[in-house]
Amino acid sequence: MSDLVREDAYQAAHAALLYAVAAEFAAGALRFIDAGLDEGGAVLVSAPGPEIIFLRARMNGRADQVDWTDITRIGANPGRIIPFLRSFAGDHAGQPVRCLQDLGWAARSVAGQCEAVRHEALVNLAFAAVPVRVLCAYDSARLDPGIVRSAGSTHPVLVREGRAGPSPAYGAGLVPEECDRPLPVPPDGAATLAYRADLAAPRAFAARHAAGFGLPADRVADLVLAVGELAANTIRHTDQGGVLSIWTAGNELVCQVQDSGHITDPLAGRHRPPADAGGGHGLWLVHQVCDLVESRSGPGGTVVRVHVRLHP
Repeated sequence: MSDLVREDAYQAAHAALLYAVAAEFAAGALRFIDAGLDEGGAVLVSAPGPEIIFLRARMNGRADQVDWTDITRIGANPGRIIPFLRSFAGDHAGQPVRCLQDLGWAARSVAGQCEAVRHEALVNLAFAAVPVRVLCAYDSARLDPGIVRSAGSTHPVLVREGRAGPSPAYGAGLVPEECDRPLPVPPDGAATLAYRADLAAPRAFAARHAAGFGLPADRVADLVLAVGELAANTIRHTDQGGVLSIWTAGNELVCQVQDSGHITDPLAGRHRPPADAGGGHGLWLVHQVCDLVESRSGPGGTVVRVHVRLHP
């Protein structure tokens, strides 16, 4: 049995493959993929296009047995990845399921990198009772050293140079402290609106400012949908109202909703409620229509910040 497959000894569903050269990536990734195919399981590779091309060319005729997905499409907002993996696992119920993912963090913004780290920590909670194995590739020669270090605290098993072992820094599913701090306050020039019981006002406010900043009409509609869902949660779950703030940062329109509510489910928005569920769809919809979603919540209140690119 290969050293990579020895992760079974630690009963790990989530491991990080740390590599410095392409040959290490190929060896570790292909062992993981081949082991899944050999056991008759379903295998998903979710990575940037160049990595997919690289691996497909080395599959020895087995590439068509694997599902391939460009992570830059479904994972630009890391909050969409867990629902995607859950859907894949549900489509292959009764089979062993494996997913190799490479989040390609080198191209992410600082906020996007932080949310990707949070995603990695939440994978441990999302699949604690689901028979899914996830191997995450980290290019230690290309990525920021802090991102590579974070793999140790978000993955119970690390794979280096073909050998698997438990990570001494693993935080038992906890989000690393540096990615769980309160979000910085909006800039001084942000437009703000206090609201309490009227959804029309925050929706109109968002639409007016988004159009004024040059957001395309179809994305204005998406932003208004997201703001409406967040404001509805404020009205439904609090009695003190909320504050909506909007500003631009580089190529992004940023919109924040802050209220006194407390979201106790760390996976809120990362699982799609059944169609007949009485609630819980709001945050899931927000993740689907926004390019990035940041959320911080505690007994003192909740802040949800969404990002939409002004120019694709």
